[in-house]
Amino acid sequence: MSSQQDKPANDGLTHFDATGQAHMVDVGAKSETHRIAVASGTIRMKPETLAIIESGTAKKGDVLGIARIAAIMAAKRTSDLIPLCHPLALTRVTVDFTIDRPNASVGCTAQVETFGKTGVEMEALTAVQVGLLTIYDMCKAVDRGMVMTDVRVREKHGGKSGDWSA
Repeated sequence: MSSQQDKPANDGLTHFDATGQAHMVDVGAKSETHRIAVASGTIRMKPETLAIIESGTAKKGDVLGIARIAAIMAAKRTSDLIPLCHPLALTRVTVDFTIDRPNASVGCTAQVETFGKTGVEMEALTAVQVGLLTIYDMCKAVDRGMVMTDVRVREKHGGKSGDWSA
């Protein structure tokens, strides 16, 4: 049986050095490649709330249009929110919303791209989460019980580890 001292201090986590201290990963030696990440999530609500979103009669305006802009802005500012994220020059951010009437929910999917030395998974996840938060913010006056769920990376492309999909 191995002792705790025999175990690497970082357990393979890249944001910790050999002594267990947090640090920003050095990506200087990595190759620049086209990097893409797709993330998604859902917000569930009362059917009446979904009807307000669909009809465009929310008091604060076009809920999904504003949520799309918020999601794009969030992707661009991810390194300001997540302490050890690298600031990236994003080349593309798309955000799509899908209405699911039978489940009284809105799905959000974000695709983020760059040509660089590190991936854009965090930017895609941040875009989705802020898009869903914006829907919550704009509709909370009529439905405080909305639930954001299933936020996750769906796929990533590029870089040393190559392609991955859920």
